[in-house]
Amino acid sequence: MIKRLYDWILSWSDSRWGWLALLFIALFEASWFPLPPDILLIALCLGATKKSFRFATICLMGSVLGAALGYAIGHFLWVTPAGDPTAIANFFYDHVFSVESFNNVGRLYDKFNFWIVFTAGFTPLPFKLFTIAGGMFGINFPMFIIASIVARGMRFFLIGWLIWRYGSPIKTFIDKYFNMLATLLAVMLIGFTALAFWLFGSGEAEPEVESGTTEMVVSATPEAEEEISVEIESMDQTPEE
Repeated sequence: MIKRLYDWILSWSDSRWGWLALLFIALFEASWFPLPPDILLIALCLGATKKSFRFATICLMGSVLGAALGYAIGHFLWVTPAGDPTAIANFFYDHVFSVESFNNVGRLYDKFNFWIVFTAGFTPLPFKLFTIAGGMFGINFPMFIIASIVARGMRFFLIGWLIWRYGSPIKTFIDKYFNMLATLLAVMLIGFTALAFWLFGSGEAEPEVESGTTEMVVSATPEAEEEISVEIESMDQTPEE
């Protein structure tokens, strides 16, 4: 079935409506479609090298719209008012991804919102899992869209640039190594960003203490407080000389 679907996608590369098929495949891939739009993007770029960046733009538009669709599915159509999974959610759990994978993504979103969306959009991870989970777990929508634009834009325009620059000989390289290199680049970007925050991140400055002064906090027991009070009273009753 996957092979027939793959061939069907490639068949659009010979059609004058190939660009429109690319738009919809990119849109649906970000929410439920099983195969990535890269297949048709590469074929279209190879057939018209000078239009590579135009096809990359179309692919980006469709994918970001699809990301918003996936977010909407997770946000509005994933659970019933009683808190149970809907029929749509159960379909995805049975045929697209597991409940465990979905919940694992939710735990990742608790700490790494932007970088999780970016990594899923740039690498061969199933983007639909992360778009739907983003809506279900309620991550910030503008941040979600920005991360999707950055990640998918980098992926599709890098493919377009490679074909525009090197032509058909680069296809074998893209097929064999592109996903691996994309994953490596994403890891490096995240690592460098984390290192930069660690080295230059702004922390709360410690309060300055004026020279010659010392601040001391004493915690006294009730018995000690009573002794101090009696001593102060006796000092107040001492006649002045």
